[in-house]
Amino acid sequence: MTKVAPIDQRKSDHIKINLEQDVRSALTSGLEKYHFIHEALPELDLNRLDTSCKLFGKQLTSPTLISSMTGGTSEAETINLRLAEAAQECGIAMGVGSQRAAIEHPEQATTFQVRRVAPDILLFANIGAVQFNYGFGVDECRRAVDMIQADALYLHLNPLQEAVQDAGDTNWVGLAGKIEEVCKKLEVPVIAKEVGWGISEHTAEILANCGVQAIDVAGAGGTSWSQVEMHRAPDEFTRNLAATFVGWGIPTAESIVSVKRAVPEMTVFASGGIKDGLDIAKSVALGATLGGMAGQFLKAAAISTEKAVDMIKLTKRQIEVTMFACGAGSLNELKQGKLQER
Repeated sequence: MTKVAPIDQRKSDHIKINLEQDVRSALTSGLEKYHFIHEALPELDLNRLDTSCKLFGKQLTSPTLISSMTGGTSEAETINLRLAEAAQECGIAMGVGSQRAAIEHPEQATTFQVRRVAPDILLFANIGAVQFNYGFGVDECRRAVDMIQADALYLHLNPLQEAVQDAGDTNWVGLAGKIEEVCKKLEVPVIAKEVGWGISEHTAEILANCGVQAIDVAGAGGTSWSQVEMHRAPDEFTRNLAATFVGWGIPTAESIVSVKRAVPEMTVFASGGIKDGLDIAKSVALGATLGGMAGQFLKAAAISTEKAVDMIKLTKRQIEVTMFACGAGSLNELKQGKLQER
């Protein structure tokens, strides 16, 4: 029997692979199929545009989200603290990686605890929904939220990753009812999140009925976690299995549209293959409230907090210039027929 790597080793592998290997999906995000209508006379002042938004009671300076990435190792702690410092300085939202490791091994909790450097940010805790079939429940969700003083909880959905992972958690029967129980009993909002293969209309309807307050589509087009698992596979069989699915998933743009069509009032976050502020602006125009990036921020934070701040500031300016050039003075105006499909 293959020996399964402990969670902390797995997390360390994930960071190393994401920094060093090409783990992109064979699909694109689909956002490249859209363009804004250029306005040569925008009648706006670039430096007075409003990119702010409010979510779960917190004011954000821009619709930018540092997507959930990591935790559970000393390297991850450094990265999380740098990301949180940058988010605090720039006034944007952040999610941490899966906290399962810290719930099972409380000594790892400090690798996720970023409030000491980011007291004001909109912060999302994170648990894998499938763990509800492996002993977790509402109490563990509360522990994850309390551990980092989070404003909301991500329940991440990663069936394909678990299916191609060595000894992954593959019993997904009856999870909707357990997600519904968490939504009813948890004191903070629950957000359902894919990890890179998108949310369909069918799944969006199920999640809405469960009571989630937001859905992060995390569509195909960016990091493919089947490719990550391919790089850390212990044998040729598992490696070949993971490699099969490099082109799997619902592209991000398609998933945003699908979720908004299925559940028009649902708050949607867009992530998966989002490269820059232009892509975030496109996502907002399609109906998203926030646009999340992971890889770019991971690479920046691996260097320094200052590099992460620079990346956030660049992303915000990209959003502002997009709005300026298409004549949108606010995020709401971005949604008023400014975007066209090529």
